[in-house]
Amino acid sequence: MDALTALHSRVSVSRLTDPAPDQQALDNMFRAAMRAPDHGLLRPWRFLVLRESGRERLAELFVQASLLDEPDLAPQKVDKIRSKPLRAPMIIVGICSPKDHPKVPVFEQQLAAGAAIDNLLIAAHAQHIGAMWRTGPMASHATVTHGLGLEKQESILGFVYLGTPDGPIRPLTQEDFTPYIQDW
Repeated sequence: MDALTALHSRVSVSRLTDPAPDQQALDNMFRAAMRAPDHGLLRPWRFLVLRESGRERLAELFVQASLLDEPDLAPQKVDKIRSKPLRAPMIIVGICSPKDHPKVPVFEQQLAAGAAIDNLLIAAHAQHIGAMWRTGPMASHATVTHGLGLEKQESILGFVYLGTPDGPIRPLTQEDFTPYIQDW
């Protein structure tokens, strides 16, 4: 798939199943991530790849975090929370890992890390891999960030769920971009 087709046709795919991306596909996605705009070439990102037991350990972190916030959580709600990281055969955790730099503020490094995740998503789509970028309260919960080994200055920008699309992909609508453009 050429670059413009990938950019113009990418959609989030929420229903994912096996197989997960293979190593070659992952390498392509990470190569694309490394091409994100990055003032100062700081590479203010890193990624955790969660497969099988990694997804299960993330599920338990989600449950621990939820029970800390709401100790009387109903068992069916606990089961629903536990199932979230198991909705796809692979998850990549996109982490902003800012560096001290006199000319590149943290917000700019967060944008660069977000661009790296976006490049990863587009590369997944170009290889016919379904992907969904998710965040939610677990992305900033101390139990989850600590459990995943993040440093104090790091933050989770997203959980990228990856796999083979399970069922039809929602149809594309041609967006009118003109309301978002203005000459000045």
